[in-house]
Amino acid sequence: MTAITQQQVEFAIQSYVDPYLQKDLISAKAIKSIQIDGDKVALDIQFGYPSKSYNAVLTKQLQQLVSGIQGVSTVTVSISNKVITHAVQKGVKPLQGVKNVIAIASGKGGVGKSTTAVNFALALAAEGATVGLLDADIYGPSQPRMLGVKEKPESKDGRTLEPIIRYHLQSMSIGYLVEEDAPTIWRGPMVMQALEQLLRDTNWRDLDYLVIDLPPGTGDTQLTLVQKIPVSGVVIVTTPQDIALIDALKGLKMFEQVNVPVLGIVENMSIHICSQCGHAEHIFGVGGGERMAKEHKVDFLGALPLDIQIREDADNGQPTVIANPDGKIAQMYLEIARRVTGKLSLQAKDYSNKFPTIMVQNT
Repeated sequence: MTAITQQQVEFAIQSYVDPYLQKDLISAKAIKSIQIDGDKVALDIQFGYPSKSYNAVLTKQLQQLVSGIQGVSTVTVSISNKVITHAVQKGVKPLQGVKNVIAIASGKGGVGKSTTAVNFALALAAEGATVGLLDADIYGPSQPRMLGVKEKPESKDGRTLEPIIRYHLQSMSIGYLVEEDAPTIWRGPMVMQALEQLLRDTNWRDLDYLVIDLPPGTGDTQLTLVQKIPVSGVVIVTTPQDIALIDALKGLKMFEQVNVPVLGIVENMSIHICSQCGHAEHIFGVGGGERMAKEHKVDFLGALPLDIQIREDADNGQPTVIANPDGKIAQMYLEIARRVTGKLSLQAKDYSNKFPTIMVQNT
């Protein structure tokens, strides 16, 4: 019997293109080792993005490919995940206890950005990552309602705050500190000070990703935020409607100007399926987000439906990823989460913590 070679195994694996890295696993350097013992092959794979719900699909694909090699009887696949810290804007201090910050933005309000942000964060957690969520909308915090949180955060030292933990998600919001019906009548500098305190004075605990639900728009607050917060990448949420796309494009251009990578565009409220008759209708237009992504050479991450269940789940404090984790809509959020973090895993690494601190003393 002819011995199985590593070259044969690599050649078989190369025919599979990972949909989230958009390249084969050999080129992506995701193969840690290939062990061959007679007619048995063992693959050890490590991804830089969380992939819990994708692992079974990948395992089956690789087993089919490698089993096609003559002489192979058994193929075992081991998959692990190691999320690393990626580079951010120059001159911005990293956050204690946070590897990567992903901002969720929209050019205007009313496009479902906050609902997308909370389901996206929960999808990352469901995929196996340690995740936090910062509600940065000081004037209209909505995450406390969406997460069903009524308690206030604790402070163990009188200076810093402990994040609220709900659904395995660490979160912080100004909404935890003020009454739900109390208006926040603050000027810009006060808003920025409050946001920086919420961000830096929260004891985030070893987060792979901190998802920031940015306030809508592209004004001074948003610009200052992305200049001061160490952002690894941003996801832009829009509807297919032309008016929403105009504002979404402004947001995309703003992030490009401050050197924050745009990880992609999510088209929300893409289509409505009537729950009574099943009729499909594009209420806000067709394919606007996808066209925008193509024209400006950024990834189109997916289209989410206009569905009453998404709204009801959020209002009830159980976002769809939690309320119906095996449902079609939850699977859409999981797919978007893998696309975003897969894209992020290919970006430059942050080596700042590898360099020694140099101190100059007069002696």
